[in-house]
Amino acid sequence: MIHTYLGQSINFEIKYKRRTSMSIHIDGTGYVEVHVPKGISDGRVILALEEKWDWIQLKLKEMKDRTLGPTVKTYEHGESFLYLGKEYPIQITQDTEAQQDYARFEEEKLHIVVKQLEDEKVKQALKRFYYQQCKMLVEKSIRSYQSNFKVKPRSIRITDNKTNWGTCDSKQQLTFNWRLGMAPQKVIDYVVVHEMCHMVHLNHDRSFWRLVGKIIPDYEEQENWLALSSWKMTV
Repeated sequence: MIHTYLGQSINFEIKYKRRTSMSIHIDGTGYVEVHVPKGISDGRVILALEEKWDWIQLKLKEMKDRTLGPTVKTYEHGESFLYLGKEYPIQITQDTEAQQDYARFEEEKLHIVVKQLEDEKVKQALKRFYYQQCKMLVEKSIRSYQSNFKVKPRSIRITDNKTNWGTCDSKQQLTFNWRLGMAPQKVIDYVVVHEMCHMVHLNHDRSFWRLVGKIIPDYEEQENWLALSSWKMTV
């Protein structure tokens, strides 16, 4: 079926289920399904779609952007980068007297100060900022959730891991991907708790996931954010 509202159209399919409430599902390709109890009229389904219209359009745009993949960064004024789950523009300042290149978050912008106006200098300053922020945010999460564990991490490292958001070895040494500095605090908390749970259960067995779910009940939402947004977490 096709429905047009506020000048925008979507294709959707109604699935009748043995359930008591309606829910809207959008898969990775942008396919929209509305799961409804038997006996619900098409009119009520349309009303539910319109009530969630902004959310649906946002999710469809995310799917489209994800399909297109990350754009090449220009490292110019106004280029946006993720920080704590939101996109902020960068503002670049040249200061030949600065002791070193650096970046800081202030007044809803990522301010970058470099001695030389070169893309690589801007990129490295921004990357160092994420390393520093990731370490600070990860350590904050560990302090917040440590009371749930009898064991403590032996060490905490921030690395440029291309395949994992975090790891925990048999010696309780935790390692985290610096790109987590771009994620919302809730997502960082989940990744931290995930790895701290490995201090107790090294494998992803049932006991491991029970412990994760006990500490972070909505962990699937955080996993979903990473699955949908990780392609944007680039410098």
